[in-house]
Amino acid sequence: MLNPQHLAVFSAIVQAGSISGAAIQLNCGKSVVLRQLAKLEEDLGARLIQRSTRRLALTEIGEMVLQEARQIEQSLSSIEQLTDQFQQQVRGLLRISCSMAGRTWMVPLIAEFVRMHPQVKIALQLEDNLVDLIAEHVDVAIRSSPMADSTLVARKLIDNPRMIVAAPSYLQRAGTPQTPTDLSMHSCLIYANGGKVYDEWTFIDEDEPYKVRVNGSMQINDGGALINAAIHGAGILLMPSKLLTEDLARGALVQVLKDYPVPPGAPVYAVYPARNWLPLKTSAFVNFVQERLQQLDNAARAQSRDLDVVMA
Repeated sequence: MLNPQHLAVFSAIVQAGSISGAAIQLNCGKSVVLRQLAKLEEDLGARLIQRSTRRLALTEIGEMVLQEARQIEQSLSSIEQLTDQFQQQVRGLLRISCSMAGRTWMVPLIAEFVRMHPQVKIALQLEDNLVDLIAEHVDVAIRSSPMADSTLVARKLIDNPRMIVAAPSYLQRAGTPQTPTDLSMHSCLIYANGGKVYDEWTFIDEDEPYKVRVNGSMQINDGGALINAAIHGAGILLMPSKLLTEDLARGALVQVLKDYPVPPGAPVYAVYPARNWLPLKTSAFVNFVQERLQQLDNAARAQSRDLDVVMA
């Protein structure tokens, strides 16, 4: 394959009218210019320039190669302009991967981001399985744990506190648990995925964390569906707080076992393929999501404080 650099040197020689002039223009030595011209002619198997002590003259094939070389230069210049344009404007197709449960808060954020940047198009993939970002051309994945691939960059967006909730209708019907051991007498909504059932809930104690095994009539592999089931009075649910903010605010769900805290889940990360030359569309989206998630977290904390005041 031809080296574009050799073509650029050839074009510079013709434009400058001499080897020495091209060397000055390219800020290199005459010997470098001569070597690169000789290598280009060797690769093509043809002489491009007839050289004498007083002048240079293009051969017939040299004239044709020059035309193509100038088109390549123009294309490279256009590519640089396109790159500058994309790095100065948030635009283009942004491919995002997110867990099924994350759609509860991700879809509204994406809608807001597109309103802010109308030249962006979004392709959202909702899946709980970890995807191969490179193979599937995903720009950024939002996950509750960093991916193991060391070639990827995992940027922490926010911590992931959790709480136990239920619908008022369920508590009215089945009673309110007073301690974690009371959960054995209640119907709990359990997350299950990939053959694993998450039916042990951990609680924080002064000495050391302890686990309580729960059971219930429903196991679902989608967090949004679990929340919906809880709202309809199907049972008690352990879920990340950020997914519950709106339902708590409107009273569809209430927190239970508040005096028995649970440890946070894995933090939320933005995972993307490379740190250098990150497209502006990707960096802008990651910054936007981090800002909005922090706002949601602050709102949830404020709401929790307000509820404490009301209960007192």
